[in-house]
Amino acid sequence: MEPGSGPHGGAAGAGGLRPEAVEASRGGETKGGEENQVWYLKISKLALAFAIIHSKPPGKSCKEYTEHLAKTVAEQDFRWKSKVEALEAEVLRLRQELLLNKICPRFCLENGKSDVSAETLLDQECIKPMNYSSQLEDSGCDVSTDYAFDSLGIASDFHQSEHNVDSTKHWLERGPSLNLCCTSKEESLTAPLQFLQHLLEIRRLTEGGILQADFAELENDSFSICHSVSQLLDGLTFFYRSPKFPVPNCLTEAVCVLSSLITDSKLSNHVLKKCFKKLEEFNKNLIQIMLRNSNVNRFQALYTLSDTLILLGKNNILRNSLISLLLSEVHQFAEQLLQAHQIQAMYDITQYENIFPLCMILEQLLKNETKESNISSSDYDGEEKINFLKNLDEIILYLSDEFPLFSLCLWRMSVLLNSTQIQID
Repeated sequence: MEPGSGPHGGAAGAGGLRPEAVEASRGGETKGGEENQVWYLKISKLALAFAIIHSKPPGKSCKEYTEHLAKTVAEQDFRWKSKVEALEAEVLRLRQELLLNKICPRFCLENGKSDVSAETLLDQECIKPMNYSSQLEDSGCDVSTDYAFDSLGIASDFHQSEHNVDSTKHWLERGPSLNLCCTSKEESLTAPLQFLQHLLEIRRLTEGGILQADFAELENDSFSICHSVSQLLDGLTFFYRSPKFPVPNCLTEAVCVLSSLITDSKLSNHVLKKCFKKLEEFNKNLIQIMLRNSNVNRFQALYTLSDTLILLGKNNILRNSLISLLLSEVHQFAEQLLQAHQIQAMYDITQYENIFPLCMILEQLLKNETKESNISSSDYDGEEKINFLKNLDEIILYLSDEFPLFSLCLWRMSVLLNSTQIQID
């Protein structure tokens, strides 16, 4: 039979080329295209070099002139990038104002001053503003000395009687003139912080029957609240990576606003629905920052991080996610410590010291779980709990002589996990 005859041969003949030849042709085209790109790139570089040489001013070498041109282009790129960021920030601010106006048309701000209707509403208000101190109870730290709260600046800022209608009016002031922070990174918190504060204030006035608001508008514009919460979390993460004391006022307010958002019965649903992954990533970042912090004077920062994580754990959904993350980290470290102990190897003493605040947070969250009256078995039968309890008695037995304090922490957490299971049964 001839090569071109037969069904397969006929098809190849009709097509003009065999499949193997087609593939080889395509490979050649791809290779040829790449070679052309390399050639054009070399020609472009050569042309640029000639252009620089011909346009070089007298008294400057080609290298100096090239560096000058590169610096000029970089500065222009930076200026354009700054302009783009400023325009994006302005667009976000306008979208935030539009969303607030849609939620509650009577709650509008113009020319940096509160609208007359807003002033009237506040003057009519007879209920006290939001009590932040009530949100910070049961923080999980040793509150008998108020040290943990002082680390965030919360005890001194929010346990005062001056929180009256005047402080509420302060929230209504709009514009870049609000100077809560001192550095450029912290100043980026101002816009999202103001927007979320206004949102919480509308919510509070609505609960008091002073305003009527349509929070269903949050579903129509999820971008504004998602972007605002993301900016808030990014600003907090930046601070926790490079903390400074005393804590800036904007950081203290940001933590309190975040706590209010995730514990509010209406707003928390919108925040978690749109920003759960970002909040979970934020929790992961805080845990890793705690574990890797090797500064000599790091314990005040660890207390501050502990406070923030426990505040986030007040939301049931975030609490379950946070418990899973902490169980995973503590269990992983326990296994690493056991392996190092068995082969008499060195272990990370800094990480060993930093694991105790995580154990304290986990223990506090588990205690809060046991106090809940509506405990469901699905909250506790996760994979992380099973992995944590697996071989835990053996780990405690091996580590109890060399690491008694850590072994005691593991035992206390196992008791809490088992006690929740008993309550469920």
